[in-house]
Amino acid sequence: MATIPSAEDQVAFLGKLQRLLAEGDFQATYKYALLAALADLAVEHGTDDDRSLDLSVRQIGARFIEFYWRHAAPYGVGRADATPGVLVQNKGVQAAVISNILTFRDQTGIVTELRARSHPAYGVLLSEVSDTVSKQPLNFLQNFGGSTDEFLYERAGRGKIQLKVGVAFHLRRYHALIQDLVRSRWLGFIRANRMNRSVLGEADDLEEFLFETSRRSLALMGEGLRKLEGAVCFYCKDSLREADVDHFVPFAHYARDLAHNFVLTHPECNRSKSDTLAGKLHLERWLERLDVRRDAIAEIGIDAGIVVDPIVCRRVAAWGYDNAAMAGGQAWIQARLYEPIDASYRALFR
Repeated sequence: MATIPSAEDQVAFLGKLQRLLAEGDFQATYKYALLAALADLAVEHGTDDDRSLDLSVRQIGARFIEFYWRHAAPYGVGRADATPGVLVQNKGVQAAVISNILTFRDQTGIVTELRARSHPAYGVLLSEVSDTVSKQPLNFLQNFGGSTDEFLYERAGRGKIQLKVGVAFHLRRYHALIQDLVRSRWLGFIRANRMNRSVLGEADDLEEFLFETSRRSLALMGEGLRKLEGAVCFYCKDSLREADVDHFVPFAHYARDLAHNFVLTHPECNRSKSDTLAGKLHLERWLERLDVRRDAIAEIGIDAGIVVDPIVCRRVAAWGYDNAAMAGGQAWIQARLYEPIDASYRALFR
């Protein structure tokens, strides 16, 4: 029978994760990518209890391609204080995943990762990356402190792993914390790599480059939503002149951009809502929009190069509101007006 891990279990898990990050041998950024991928996939496919979760290596490989696709673009373009180039993510030669993506791009001319998925050669790229994932970070991530502690996952047959009992719960419950830790270490690894010094220069936008959707993609998303839904703020319903492209489920809660999660808002409404989940009336309209305009928003996302997955988007929202309800969270209605997130929110996802 599935249960919720105890508070002691949760503290013990976080302690081991902290040890892994502090005591592990990180020769490349792959282990950070693997932790980030496992956390995302747990949110998207796991449950809020102690059940184990089966994942395929190809699922993880696909997420690696998504992560590293933007990293394979030259950094420092147009900067006087740097020599543009692809950032090195290994202490030796360039990481194989980056090289695989660069070769794929050269051969196909495809610019966005989303378009790459539909190309006949994508299967070869996915196989190459999945093979690297299987041989390297999956084999070595759980080696730290001079020994092996398989507290996260175990192999579950050819091409599969199984997150151990309680692990998916922990990754879901502490997703934002885990991603912050992983990204901070990932950034530190790249900055500390001597081979990146000439490329980095004095730049302070490395985090944005590595982990956030490009301004061009956001602009295309905004233009598409304006044509589809009109120049109206999603939250207050007043007309728009200037508009922000807002994450309905805040980026601070789930740091992966999904096309169906974007809405057009007044800058003032966006700033007021900030990193808070939206109130019930907003959520009801968003869920209706997810059904009614699913295909139209998908087309906008594809054109903008932003991941399109409405099913996952709905799961992420359900997870976000569940987490907030368990933590006694408040939902934003309008400026200076909030309401508690209770069980009635969860009922909207049934």
